[in-house]
Amino acid sequence: MGNDFVIVTDSTTDLTQEFADSLGLVIIPYIFNLDGKEYRNYLDYRELSARDYYDALRAGKTASTSLVTGQRYIDAFTPHVREGKDILYLCLSTGMSSSFGQSKMAAETLEKEFPGRKLIMIDTLAASMGQGMLAYYAAKARGEGKTLEETADYIKGIFLKLCMWVGVDDLNHLRRGGRVSGASAFFGTILNIKPIIHVDDEGRLIPVEKVRGWNNVMDYMVSRMEETLLPPKDQVVFISHSDAQERAEKLANLIVTRLGPREVKINYIGPVIGAHTGPGTIALFFIGSKR
Repeated sequence: MGNDFVIVTDSTTDLTQEFADSLGLVIIPYIFNLDGKEYRNYLDYRELSARDYYDALRAGKTASTSLVTGQRYIDAFTPHVREGKDILYLCLSTGMSSSFGQSKMAAETLEKEFPGRKLIMIDTLAASMGQGMLAYYAAKARGEGKTLEETADYIKGIFLKLCMWVGVDDLNHLRRGGRVSGASAFFGTILNIKPIIHVDDEGRLIPVEKVRGWNNVMDYMVSRMEETLLPPKDQVVFISHSDAQERAEKLANLIVTRLGPREVKINYIGPVIGAHTGPGTIALFFIGSKR
């Protein structure tokens, strides 16, 4: 079969386990540390629930993340190439992690060990459910009969049309990550200022605006969506949140009312991305004319 290949991606896709299973995705769990203890980020949160994780961050606990090593990629890819299957791997943005280079070294090693097998590595320049959206489209393409190369080319053709807008609640968390100054965090918190972050063409988190209050954050995000959104009736829009379900649902309702997409999917921002954004964040993902 021309489309008999495996789509591998990371737990940073922030999809539900059931949705990933329905798409036939293979997920590599990233590792994170919380208050000195190491966990694996499985999509079903078997080691630590999302709510407990964000409660810990709110309580002042410190979280950090670890690089996925080349050996872990080799361990993840080998069973599939040994079965005679090729691999399409969709990696977390190099603007946020250096894991992609490790995956490429692993692919080169395995292509030498298993002549005839193909392993295509793609830096998605995306994160959270933006990365998950690209995995969703890759699985759809494979389901429609596209080959490994055709699916890879398709993803490379749309990934710079993936729009990602993020509203951040906790300025103090951004301060700890070095993204805003202590003074900005202090006064911003008092004034209810919420930074809006965009993921650029190089996959980096870029602060673009500061607005007061969540209603204005959502209005800004939907307005930017209206400017670039490709036909909404064909689109599945993704929204992720760091323990802010009601806020995410309010954004979804606003989008449905104003734009009418085919479907909106909502899920948690996982602990890896959440270590950088903090609790209360909402993120919006859709396909537009440009990022």
